[in-house]
Amino acid sequence: MPKNEKDVPERTYITDKQALDFHAYPTPGKLALLPTKPMATQRDLSLAYSPGVAVPVEAIAADPDSVYDYTSKGNMVAVISNGTAILGLGNLGAMASKPVMEGKSVLFKRFADIDSFDIEVEEEDAQKFIECVQRFGNTFGGINLEDIGSPECFIIEQELRDKLDIPVFHDDQHGTAIIATAGLINACHLTGRKFEDIKVVLSGAGAAGLSVLGLIKRLGVKDENAIVLDSRGVVYKGRAEYMDQWKAPHAVDTKLRTLAEAMVGADVFLGLSVAGIVNKDMVKSMAKNPIIFAMANPNPEISPELIKEARSDAIIATGRSDYPNQVNNVLGFPYIFRGALDVRARNVNEEMKLACAHALADLARQDVPEEVAAAYHGKRPQYGPEYIIPAPFDPRLISEIPPYVAQAAMDTGVARKPIEDMEAYKHSLARRQDPTASLLQGIQSTVIDNPKTIVFAEGEEPAVIRAAQAYQQRGLGKAILIGREKPIRDNMKLLGMEDDGSLEILNARLFDRNPEFTETLYAKLQRWGYLRRDCQRLVNNDRNVFSALMLHHNLADGMVTGVTRSYDIALRDVRLVLNHDANERTMGVSVIISRGKTLFIADTNITELPSAVDLADIATTTAKFARRFGFEPKVAFLSYSTFGNPVGERMEKVRDAVRILDERGADFVYEGDLAADVALDPLHGLKYPFSRLNGAANVLVMPAIHSASISTKLMDCVGGATVLGPFLTGLERPVQICGLGATASEIIRMATLAAFDPGREPEDS
Repeated sequence: MPKNEKDVPERTYITDKQALDFHAYPTPGKLALLPTKPMATQRDLSLAYSPGVAVPVEAIAADPDSVYDYTSKGNMVAVISNGTAILGLGNLGAMASKPVMEGKSVLFKRFADIDSFDIEVEEEDAQKFIECVQRFGNTFGGINLEDIGSPECFIIEQELRDKLDIPVFHDDQHGTAIIATAGLINACHLTGRKFEDIKVVLSGAGAAGLSVLGLIKRLGVKDENAIVLDSRGVVYKGRAEYMDQWKAPHAVDTKLRTLAEAMVGADVFLGLSVAGIVNKDMVKSMAKNPIIFAMANPNPEISPELIKEARSDAIIATGRSDYPNQVNNVLGFPYIFRGALDVRARNVNEEMKLACAHALADLARQDVPEEVAAAYHGKRPQYGPEYIIPAPFDPRLISEIPPYVAQAAMDTGVARKPIEDMEAYKHSLARRQDPTASLLQGIQSTVIDNPKTIVFAEGEEPAVIRAAQAYQQRGLGKAILIGREKPIRDNMKLLGMEDDGSLEILNARLFDRNPEFTETLYAKLQRWGYLRRDCQRLVNNDRNVFSALMLHHNLADGMVTGVTRSYDIALRDVRLVLNHDANERTMGVSVIISRGKTLFIADTNITELPSAVDLADIATTTAKFARRFGFEPKVAFLSYSTFGNPVGERMEKVRDAVRILDERGADFVYEGDLAADVALDPLHGLKYPFSRLNGAANVLVMPAIHSASISTKLMDCVGGATVLGPFLTGLERPVQICGLGATASEIIRMATLAAFDPGREPEDS
């Protein structure tokens, strides 16, 4: 077959040394094992092993299905290969496949929170390989077969599916097929085609190619409209050479014999073969708006550059990450197994694969979140010819795709444990990927039940515009953008946002209550050196001041700002208008979420060197804050000392704060002075039996702002924790201040917090 007239791009984005160093340092390989139960005491060991382990052993012997309840089987996948078809490198042996299999296991964990082990089997005989895997297969909840040569891969997968009562999935076949099908669904949607009408050319009659063809035929592609080619040319009826039982069903009655002949008038080219077999003349011969999926790796059948030279109307996909529309298996296998494991499916059937493809296609049509834009170096992709397949780092994949797969498993009768509440299941999936999801979902639900109007002070900023639109679309309430109408609408157009007029825009200079706002501000500031014209200038030009005045005059319920100004400056502006809440302390609370633990830390951004009274007030406000989030506060006053050892000036202030709370009769548990490690040790009572804390603290009151700020920022950067906030409390109306350059997702979070207003009790309480 002819070669391209130009060289195909080489892999220049990493060097060999960089790749080797990545896999070698600081620890060889990409996997490690962490226990899920404590192993710190003799009791822990007795429960984990002898004699305690005998109890679940007997339970499983009596009811084999209870193995899912007492072991990790239900969240464990084996990634298995014999190394006979490693990537595009061929048969290099089982051990050579280990880096790939480890990588696959890492992807399972990263994208779907599935534990996975790689197993390399040194056996090329299909039947012996099957016998080997069959003997240990049921140890796992599912099996992912990988990099196994054709046609053995077909035999191995089918027989293991028949012999094992768990999902067995050959990703090289079905993963590629599912993602390519999703892309083809959207490519046909964009070009106005129907599957039953399209003419398809498939180059590559291996495992992946035939699997793609099988799926799209289920969507309506007619047998006579699908031409398959292998290294010998067209697979036609009557051909005897190089045929097998998997190609034969796709043989058609045709006079076409070459790829060039097959491409004439074709709507779709699917390439899963080798680099350089398609040229520009072939592309020119295709139908209007051709769909070209050149998916050979590492180099495609024809480069996108050459396709564009031949046709400006083509929709292109490849297997490479440096071009748009990457057909990337990581979009499929983690989420297919997630859905299959969660319903304890007996296998992965065609309906589950198609459900995954449709879910992916649907997701690509939705507006993408900030995380996707970040993966594209700030360029926000939009549904269209260059974005028909979701980005692998779209955080919605984990909550959007598995439910489709699980539902298909239930509908087709292969699920042993049906999901009763699909919405609750979606929320649980989001929590697997994002430790903050559980906390934020409850807040969001509360706000949806009681929607609030939020002012977005920096309304001309693109991220703020997106956040405001999302705030309304999610049913959280009404958003008001402060700014000039033309720049806002121009930015909406640049962002590709639908401007349906639903977003309210307020220009401070043109607002009819501007004089009233000026008088309000002047009455407040006239004895602080401000002239009326100074106040007029602030109302006209300072959007934080104007937004705060909107709250003061009850024209909105809360506001969010901080994207373009530092925290201190934004807070100073707001405080020109809004007073302190008489019942609360103005302060910042940061929320830290790590490995299932949630900590509230205060004061992280207002009081530099709090007195004993300040510390007592901070503790009281933070305890109330934690209760609004659904946590019963256990407050620890932190210090470098523990119960007076060693002695120091700051320690005395901390101990005085405890005495003040004693005198006030505080209605929450508190203790101090405590070092941080003692406060967070659930067993510290063994050493300090007089401690009033029952277990670990969840509210940490810092002795000064520097310790609060340093500790939270360290945890955010290197501590493996997610830090939310700081959240502002204690003003007379709800205000939240984002960090400089906050993303739309972060702004939405802060706007939702302003609507929820954790610093106050609910209105109906």
